[in-house]
Amino acid sequence: MPGIVRRRELLAGVGAALIVGALQGCGVGLREPPPNSSPGQLVFPRLRASVDRITRITVCTRPFRAQGPRLDAEQIGRKIIVHNYGHGGSGWSLSWGSSAIAVQKAMATGERDIAVIGCGALGLTSAILLQRAGAQVTIYAKELPPNVRSSLATGLWTPDSRICFEQHATPAFKQTWQAMTRYSFQTYQTLLGLPGNPVEFIDTYTVSDNADTERRHGTATDQRPKFAELQRELVSDLIPRSEEYGPGRHPFDQRYLRRNTLMMFNLVAYSRMLLSDFAVSGGKIEIAEFHTPAELAALRQKTLINATGYGSRALFDDQSITPVRGQLARLIPQPEVNYGLFYKGVSFVPRRDGLVFQAVGEDDYYGFNDATADPDPAEAALAVNTIATLFNGA
Repeated sequence: MPGIVRRRELLAGVGAALIVGALQGCGVGLREPPPNSSPGQLVFPRLRASVDRITRITVCTRPFRAQGPRLDAEQIGRKIIVHNYGHGGSGWSLSWGSSAIAVQKAMATGERDIAVIGCGALGLTSAILLQRAGAQVTIYAKELPPNVRSSLATGLWTPDSRICFEQHATPAFKQTWQAMTRYSFQTYQTLLGLPGNPVEFIDTYTVSDNADTERRHGTATDQRPKFAELQRELVSDLIPRSEEYGPGRHPFDQRYLRRNTLMMFNLVAYSRMLLSDFAVSGGKIEIAEFHTPAELAALRQKTLINATGYGSRALFDDQSITPVRGQLARLIPQPEVNYGLFYKGVSFVPRRDGLVFQAVGEDDYYGFNDATADPDPAEAALAVNTIATLFNGA
């Protein structure tokens, strides 16, 4: 289980036709400045960023595969296993679309009593979509939310975050990714405005000490494989326009800001909603741990969806999975703070279930191939203090 230090880092029906059919994006408006600000002037409720307000530090291991998520089906003994894992930093974001593909393949076997292995983002969405398709579903899992890796995610809409290496982003892969992204995006629009705000839109600001507000993606001499960046190429209509703010238009001294609008997932409320929806529809959960594929033979179901995420590295000996470490420092919530920040390789997300501070580095290789799960208090303090410097004198 991922390490945690207490008190102290994103529809009924399935099938490819439906996935591709639900593809038109929704227009998203940007928030207006508060009424007490001057025209064009940004006003930010003060963020109380200090290490004494840290409530816990959590570490999540993301499952990256160079070729992208595994979504194939294989027969092991008398079981058909449909895989649904390996989404890098895009698990929540792509969960509905990816699970729709897995469910289509599972239902194609003709079985209507189907097992789901794992109870994270991909497991829960697979189970709910199976129910909507008419299946009887049992989830088998060692842990349940909030004690699964998915519960320790950042909680932002990032559908191409470490999704694959650029060299593996073939036309066929791009078509699948786009279908998953659009299906997921449309599903999330149906979850806005619900009690507990499981899903909502926020404005997030990239802050720079100079006029260049772009995040670095390596240098010309960097020989490491590049991660695929697909959003602007394939789903630019889902991205609200950004806006630049120079010195004098915000309270952060002589810095430069770029505003973007994106979805945020309040994972405590969202996970509870998914668990409740699954139970209300007759779903069953059994606590179980599997160490080898052979142990799955004991299950009564003949068709299974494997949604064990990073756990598939051990369970199915999938050495193509590379761990990517992500640590979150969680702080006492501030309901009035409804904006995100990115500054000097640190991300701040205003989750309602606890403010999130995360060192993400200057490129996507930060934490790459690092399976350590021990929390690092020094890294947490650095993340909090980096964001705190924006408010010194503000």
